[in-house]
Amino acid sequence: MNQNIVIAISREYGSGGKTIGEMLSKDLGIHYYDKEILKLASEESGINEALFTNADEGFRSPARSLFKPASAVYKGGLISPGSSDFTSERNLFNYQAKVIKRLADTEACIIVGRCGRFILQDRPNVVRVFIHAPRAFLLEQAALKKSLPPRELEKFVERENRRRAEYNEYHTGEKWDDAHNYDLCLDSSKLGFERCVEIIKGYMKIRFEGLEF
Repeated sequence: MNQNIVIAISREYGSGGKTIGEMLSKDLGIHYYDKEILKLASEESGINEALFTNADEGFRSPARSLFKPASAVYKGGLISPGSSDFTSERNLFNYQAKVIKRLADTEACIIVGRCGRFILQDRPNVVRVFIHAPRAFLLEQAALKKSLPPRELEKFVERENRRRAEYNEYHTGEKWDDAHNYDLCLDSSKLGFERCVEIIKGYMKIRFEGLEF
């Protein structure tokens, strides 16, 4: 690809967003970043990678109070190592955001999850994509990866997508599935993964003049 374009993908669990990102990575010949961001943030900060992983996979939105909403909207900056909040949920996110910004500055790439579409929202070279699907499709795809009884699988998918929504709202102050926050919203159950890839590439061709793959 002859331009430094970043594709930020948000996705419902079971929608195939990860697979679509990997397919785009192969088609475009650019790097795909998902959990690798946690490792890079750990190296950047000196904070144990396990803390990033735990915060990423075990996020639970803090309870709201009458006077203080449960949010820590990202505004840039970092908390210094001497602070008691250095390893807080907010600062772990800040370091991931720093890594995402650096990647966007230096290479064309695909960023999956981690509020990449919010962190990079003001950059003209970013394509923000939301991959979603009906509940039945999410469960069908989840069953290919998780060997769980039907009811347990339903609970798992619901819990995972609720966690993603809460994580997004906590750090951005915005609704995860609000179409206004994206350039493209694609239903993977109707299009299939390959067509989602082709639609994203077609959108990029129209939007970015002179783009070549």
